[in-house]
Amino acid sequence: MIFDAVILAGGGAHRLGGVDKPALSVGARALLDRVLDACPDARTTVVVGDRRPTARPVRWTRETPPGGGPLAALGAGLHETTAPLVLVLSADLPFLDRPTVRALLDAADGDGDGAVLRDPDGRDQPLVAAYRAEALRREIALLATEHGSLRDLPLRALTAELELTPVSVTERAPLASFDCDTWEDLAAARARIREHGNVLDEWMTAVKNELGIDVAVDTKTLLDLARDAAHGVARPAAPLTTFLVGYAAARAAASGADPAQAVAEASRKAADLALRWAAEAEADADAQKGSSG
Repeated sequence: MIFDAVILAGGGAHRLGGVDKPALSVGARALLDRVLDACPDARTTVVVGDRRPTARPVRWTRETPPGGGPLAALGAGLHETTAPLVLVLSADLPFLDRPTVRALLDAADGDGDGAVLRDPDGRDQPLVAAYRAEALRREIALLATEHGSLRDLPLRALTAELELTPVSVTERAPLASFDCDTWEDLAAARARIREHGNVLDEWMTAVKNELGIDVAVDTKTLLDLARDAAHGVARPAAPLTTFLVGYAAARAAASGADPAQAVAEASRKAADLALRWAAEAEADADAQKGSSG
């Protein structure tokens, strides 16, 4: 499915004291980078806001005048797109994920003018939505003609004229529409990712982004391998073994192997070795006990 993404990152962040909100971090990753990670397969990604470092290349633009409101920013971003579908996102969504984005795009590809995420309170979120570009351009042009410009116009002036399919958040991603408007919101997001059920997945994602890799990781297999190496060999063997597995998998992937399969195969071999090592040590211990008895 071909789509472009427009990310609005130029708001004033008044409830945050005017800080550069998209650059604030959650889980040691900038909010903007977390949103960019949710739509990696956009043909063109346009960020409306001031230029800043990003985890992947984007196209930059600004509304005229700067600070002219979300509808003016959307109009400026839309001008830089050509795909039939346009994903529109705000830059402060720490828990937006790829399956949610895919659900929006799938729903927008049917009848109507697009699809909008409906939050757990039943409210539609027009800045977490996928629109048909033709419908957006039509309504934005009509509003600009009627009002003389898009400056300070509310988003509801646009969405009220569009037929949008609601997409409810799932149980797996109930916080997909959560945004960071206040310092309390930011603190809650940071606390959420450190919870026991989330921290490993969040950490693995952060590391992969930091290292510039995108590979499926079977966390259970690697943790089982680390356990076997620690118990069957020595505790320091766990991190060293997983490092060597990663190195071996990278070499195999460089030769054309599937990265995920390469990790799985290297993990299996190392785990088998750890178990054989432990069995040998156990047999020797039993033999020593027998001879001493």
